[in-house]
Parts: sequence; structure tokens; C-alpha cells
Amino acid sequence: MPRLDTNLTIHNCIQELRSKHGLTQQELADAVTVTRATILALERGSYNPSLELAFRIAKFFKLDIEEIFFEME
Repeated sequence: MPRLDTNLTIHNCIQELRSKHGLTQQELADAVTVTRATILALERGSYNPSLELAFRIAKFFKLDIEEIFFEME
């Protein structure tokens, strides 16, 4: 049985969504109860969120998780 590649590169559109809504990194961080450094790391792609945080961000923007976080091939 073939195995899935375990090295996923997850991308997101948090920076674009944040800008579209006129939010600073700190305002988004406060809204989803993380630090500004966490938002910065997410936007830079150097940190993948926990499932819980991904849900909180999606709920905040009223979008599905897949509309914010996605794998690029």
C-alpha cells in the first residue's frame, strides 16, 4: 500500500485577509488569543497552526479552514 508524503507545506492567506479587513497583526492576535509573534510566524509560513487555532482563525473570518490554509503542490 503506498504511503502519503508526510512533509506537507501548508500555505495561508492570513496576511491578505487581515489587510482586507483593515486589521493589524496585534488586533488579529488579540481576537484569536495568540501573540503577535504567532501571527507574524503564520504569515511568514514558518509556523503551522494547531487545528484549534486554525478553527479560531477561520471562525473569526467566517470562512472554512480550507479557504485560509491550503497545500501548494
